[in-house]
Amino acid sequence: MKFQPDYLDGVNTIARHDRAGVWVASRQYTGGVLVPWIGDVRPWSARAFDELAPAHFEQILELEPELVIFGSGQRIRFVAAPMIRGLIERRIGFEAMDTAAACRTFNVLVSEGRSVVAALLVDAPPR
Repeated sequence: MKFQPDYLDGVNTIARHDRAGVWVASRQYTGGVLVPWIGDVRPWSARAFDELAPAHFEQILELEPELVIFGSGQRIRFVAAPMIRGLIERRIGFEAMDTAAACRTFNVLVSEGRSVVAALLVDAPPR
């Protein structure tokens, strides 16, 4: 049974994800990516969980979301509160989950008309 439309006019939806990247519409993004509910999808300077700094989460503030869905890669990892202090101070919701779950959750939230940003880390395939 289908629960959401294939396309929502003017809204970003994640079409596919795997260890090689995230596809929004038909475009692939690798590494870190910020997917706002509307507007341009942006490469995110965050490339790996262990390299995260507060400045990475500050980049999200200019998108003015009500909620941020953080995809931490293949497994769920949580960031410390000081890393997301800017989001907390502005009362922006923040949820961490693995990237696959973050992609699914993002699509559900945008289909409900929520102003959400997916901040996603993509695990590179092993070489």
